[in-house]
Amino acid sequence: MEGESIYEIDSEDGVGADIISTVEFNHTGELLATGDKGGRVVIFQREPESKNEPYSQGEYNVYSTFQSHEPEFDYLKSLEIEEKINKIKWLPQQNAAHSLLSTNDKTIKLWKITERDKRPEGYNLKDEEGKLKDLSTVTSLQVPVLKPMDLMVEVTPRRIFANGHTYHVNSISVNSDCETYMSADDLRINLWHLAITDRSFNIVDIKPANMEDLTEVITASEFHPHHCNLFVYSSSKGSLRLCDMRASALCDKHSKLYEEPEDPSNRSFFSEIISSVSDVKFSHSGRYMLTRDYLTVKVWDLNMETKPVETYQVHDYLRSKLCSLYENDCIFDKFECAWNGSDSVIMTGAYNNFFRMFDRNTKRDVTLEASRESSKPRAILKPRRVCVGGKRRKDDISVDSLDFTKKILHTAWHPTENIIAIAATNNLYIFQDKVNSEMH
Repeated sequence: MEGESIYEIDSEDGVGADIISTVEFNHTGELLATGDKGGRVVIFQREPESKNEPYSQGEYNVYSTFQSHEPEFDYLKSLEIEEKINKIKWLPQQNAAHSLLSTNDKTIKLWKITERDKRPEGYNLKDEEGKLKDLSTVTSLQVPVLKPMDLMVEVTPRRIFANGHTYHVNSISVNSDCETYMSADDLRINLWHLAITDRSFNIVDIKPANMEDLTEVITASEFHPHHCNLFVYSSSKGSLRLCDMRASALCDKHSKLYEEPEDPSNRSFFSEIISSVSDVKFSHSGRYMLTRDYLTVKVWDLNMETKPVETYQVHDYLRSKLCSLYENDCIFDKFECAWNGSDSVIMTGAYNNFFRMFDRNTKRDVTLEASRESSKPRAILKPRRVCVGGKRRKDDISVDSLDFTKKILHTAWHPTENIIAIAATNNLYIFQDKVNSEMH
């Protein structure tokens, strides 16, 4: 990959608010949205190709910034509701405007993004400042005209979907019917109609009658890309459940359960924690599912429930470090995963600002680093290696010197091109173009 752009998300209200919490390309890849801990959404737009500057093609520049969520307080439960944006999902474009859903822990909002580059002039009843004229002074009629003006991007809240969740919303997913979407929290999944804000249908409820019997929670969910009746949700026990909404209104009984039997030789105190699935994504083809747990990414075939068809080790060298990762809470980090446009390469994040790519055809993998050095335009990303004890090669980094505060949890891949977006704390890195020779 070549380094392309780096953007620092700055925040007025101090450290922490500007940490990026989600990254999402729209369906064409022309727009890229990020959400942060301060409740803001920043939208980047891809610049059109320029004949004079062939290298500027694909540059993403800030298109619009708006405050999506504000901090709230639930007086009944004496709970602060963070403004942090948990997820952003673009809606397929129906007209000139763009629409996206953004959610914090409790409230989902639908935003409309429109452009204005003309303004009407020559009103009959208003003066230039917009004040009403004295009607007795209006002696003639004129036809208002549209005059060009500087481009303005307007973001307006269209709908607010509130009061649907008791627990924290961890994922939203727009259905392929373009009319409905679902939102999931720890114990329930709700189905919403995009036009109706005051009610949703509960389609999954795993809350036990007695909370002491609770053994697992929902960690992520997603609709199938082509079949509007199918969706999958993952659990903290490492299983995936595929549900069919045609079977019954309440999908507590799954159609398929994808689970890998545990290897008794690998059993340890941390087994359950590290097997929790932090992200699940359908392939573009709809044939496979990609899941991420703490140490691995797995590819599942929808037709095979017994075990994944592919398993890739993301950072196996951390197995010996699980104790200290448990003590500093890193073991609970939720890494995301992504497919490239042709479903042939998968990507996920790691520590030390590293991210990993796995080529499903050649079985090659590569570790790359998102850093300020690598983000200089046209800088080629050099593969990095982590070594565990023994001899070290020149550019190797020791597992003991990894920085666990620098973690890449959120990544996104352009729907058709080799352009990736990597969120590293408050920096957004965009790498594009030539995929590394190690990969192809």
